[in-house]
Amino acid sequence: MDKSKFLNTIAQKGYDIGFGAKKNFASFDILNKLPTWIGFISLAIGIIQIAYDNLPLNKELSILLIFIGIAIIYIEPFRNNIEQFESEGVRLTKLFNKLRDLYYSVESDSNYSYYQYENKYQDILNEFYSNSISKQVFMSQWFAHFKFFYELQIDWIDKELKFKFFKDKIPNSLKIFFFITFLLIILFLIYGHRTNISRFFQ
Repeated sequence: MDKSKFLNTIAQKGYDIGFGAKKNFASFDILNKLPTWIGFISLAIGIIQIAYDNLPLNKELSILLIFIGIAIIYIEPFRNNIEQFESEGVRLTKLFNKLRDLYYSVESDSNYSYYQYENKYQDILNEFYSNSISKQVFMSQWFAHFKFFYELQIDWIDKELKFKFFKDKIPNSLKIFFFITFLLIILFLIYGHRTNISRFFQ
């Protein structure tokens, strides 16, 4: 394998490992911090509903509390594995750092030979594939994108893969979410506009 191809291959695998690390940390942060925020929001909404009996959005706030309760039920089974998410994130971060060091070693080697680095590269891959946590917390994918692209030093990966903002830095599921939300808003506005027109002519 020639040098440029090997550097690109290392960068691609660096993306896989680095993103995997951040996804585990994202799951850990959600499980660790979300219950506190949920408790605070529920308490705040409850106080608002008690203080303002005739609040126009009381029904909507009650529905929001129901969704919050569902969220608590959903994340509860994951809390048994919270330490595993953290330890897996640490393990993958160490592999990410090893891969980054390997990248710079190959890049600066004027007498490059693939066979000189093959064993070290394969050892990193074998360690990477030796363990994984496939079931992650909902929305960890979105949070992991932020953590990977804006918290991790990935200049060496970006140099090879040349990330684009819309294509790479925004999760596909989030794009779909925004698209559906936009359509619903448009439909709501159209329906509301037609309703007002029909009332006008009555």
